[in-house]
Amino acid sequence: MKVLVVGANGKVAKHLAENLKDYPEIQEKAVIRKEEQQGFFKQLGIETVILDIVHNSIEEFAAAMSDVDAVVFSAGAGGSGLDKTIMIDLDGAVKVMTAAEKAAVKRFIMVSTFRAGREEISRQIKEDSPLKIYTIAKNYADEWLKTRTDLDWTVIHPGILTDQASTGKINLGRHVEIGNISREDVAKVILETLRNDSSIRKEFEFVMGNIPISEAVKSLKDGYAKGEEN
Repeated sequence: MKVLVVGANGKVAKHLAENLKDYPEIQEKAVIRKEEQQGFFKQLGIETVILDIVHNSIEEFAAAMSDVDAVVFSAGAGGSGLDKTIMIDLDGAVKVMTAAEKAAVKRFIMVSTFRAGREEISRQIKEDSPLKIYTIAKNYADEWLKTRTDLDWTVIHPGILTDQASTGKINLGRHVEIGNISREDVAKVILETLRNDSSIRKEFEFVMGNIPISEAVKSLKDGYAKGEEN
């Protein structure tokens, strides 16, 4: 399986690249914005393509997908302002989804925020959370993926991201109590999601826990049996 990773130079996606050694069936094609970002991927033997999610077209992204089997969307504005949040986390995500459909790439993994939905948006607006615009953007990008495309989607909702060492264990479910999760473990969840068709058309939250990641993701076929909290 060859996977186009959008947002490949981000912290989570760099962990994904470094962990590919344990997933020989998965190859990465990394989307980066600048030539100076190529070095990290070259030393790992990973192909790169330079594209900007804001300025490049749907057609240019579709062309980059001509030889891939799946797309991982792990891009984000990273708190760089309202305009960038809308252009990257919402419009950029829709642009990449549209490109995937144009290129006939069915599998699509969306890395979202921990919790979205109307109730969460309303709560953040009421509390004037600094994340409210980000949450709104991610929510509607997720909804577009689920309801306005024919892609084989998975939407993952990691908890509070940390740079702690991987534990390799999570709690996973439709709804789990908020908690920390290392960026490396998020990368491992993405990779396990790619290798498990049981995750297709599934959406789940996850945090650090006590279930091995591979086991937790495989349990999706059984209705979120492993580590779920309702």
